[in-house]
Amino acid sequence: SVPQTENSDRNKRVFKFRNIDVIVYATVIIFGIGSWVDINGLWVELPAMITEGLPEGWKLPSYLSIIIQIANIGPLIVTLCNVFAPGKLNNNGVIYCILGIGSLACLFLAFFWKTTAYVAGEERSIVLLILQFFLALVDCTTSVVFLPFMTLFKSDYMTAYFIGEGMSGMIPSLVALGQGSGSVSCVNVSSTNATTNITTYNVYPQSNPPNFPVRDFFVFLFAMVFFSGIAFTLLKYCSYYEEEYAVENDDEEASEDSRCHSYELSNGEHSGSVTFSDPTTIGQSQSALVNENRKHQTAVTLSKTQDSIRVEKIAEHSISKLRYAYFLILTAFLNSLTNSVLPSIQTFSCMPYGISVYHLTAVLYNIANPVACFIVLVYSSTSCVVISFLSFLGSLAAAIILYTAAASPSPLLVGTKSGEVLIVIVWVLGGLLLTYSKVTIATVFRQYGTRALMWIGVMQQVGSFFGAILFYLIINVWVLFKSAPYCPV
Repeated sequence: SVPQTENSDRNKRVFKFRNIDVIVYATVIIFGIGSWVDINGLWVELPAMITEGLPEGWKLPSYLSIIIQIANIGPLIVTLCNVFAPGKLNNNGVIYCILGIGSLACLFLAFFWKTTAYVAGEERSIVLLILQFFLALVDCTTSVVFLPFMTLFKSDYMTAYFIGEGMSGMIPSLVALGQGSGSVSCVNVSSTNATTNITTYNVYPQSNPPNFPVRDFFVFLFAMVFFSGIAFTLLKYCSYYEEEYAVENDDEEASEDSRCHSYELSNGEHSGSVTFSDPTTIGQSQSALVNENRKHQTAVTLSKTQDSIRVEKIAEHSISKLRYAYFLILTAFLNSLTNSVLPSIQTFSCMPYGISVYHLTAVLYNIANPVACFIVLVYSSTSCVVISFLSFLGSLAAAIILYTAAASPSPLLVGTKSGEVLIVIVWVLGGLLLTYSKVTIATVFRQYGTRALMWIGVMQQVGSFFGAILFYLIINVWVLFKSAPYCPV
């Protein structure tokens, strides 16, 4: 429990909204932005980079997809360390390391992204591919170190982290939109046959020059990752932010251990032999608990009323093994959709309805992510039925999107205003529902400690990995999707 003097200090804070401190909330958002901002930024900048003559051309996105999956070795190593040597890995040191690597990689990309070399007889963007691996290594690893760090704070700040994670895709998209990255104009070109004297007219896509160079974009990404590192330093070491910690730990590992294993002790829905820690003792060191037990060892016998109250508290903080596993599997499925499947088929789904629809959908879909996190802040349901129903609705929207991609270049209602409006609505609603569901699950797992959130991060990467591999094969190897032309005749 929080001391009364600390409660009075919190109440005196100026920037308070409900149960959160606005300054701390904003700092957590900035910290969360550093999770995926560099890879998301690199991805939206690809059109501008490719039009400047990279040798891989439009095959480059498929190369990057595979490199990102190889980079999952980062979270794998962290997970193995936490499983087989719990408490030995310095989580704070890992966060500083990956943010440092990410910021340096962005800075190097700003000046060397066009550097090529001949590998196996072919010209390759060798510097870009190597640095992109390090960026992917950084971002994949954030899933298993950033989330456990957030257990330091009250559960209200979990939504702030996911807002930041969502903005890591939205902010680079908006900057790239202002840059004009990937902007294409359809130009009429006439050609005359000298023999027959017949003139033919064709429409070709022409890339427009960007409003500022690629170098400036990568410098912007460097600044974003750097500020994320500053935000982490404030959250970890500034006394102002420590007042928003969930508990006061004298022995963090002891309290963490008592919280994170709670799910293993319930067999069925709040049934079986349960030995959870009393919520009022969470955060105390082992020595403090021993002293307390010694003080009260003469008063072991509890009244029936006290027993019933304790059982109710235990039930509130328990979760069955089946539900725990179900939420983890659902997390993997939802992240496979949001992180791999839908982004990989967006051009196939939206381009038949026009270039403007594609760009509008890309921007609004990225905006829907942080908006869903704000909704979780206002209303978050912990009901398994509600989460499952919303996940089903989001999956239904994803199925419609998958149909439009498979039916490209002639999906339903193509060439009509109603089709353009509907495809944008389906994408935005799908993004809202899927993001809301996965953030709500993470919020539920927040109360079970660091290890529970670590497994959420692991399943996020597992789902993203299998989704990316599957749709890489579908798109690039089996070629089951057909692109619509940029400029329809």
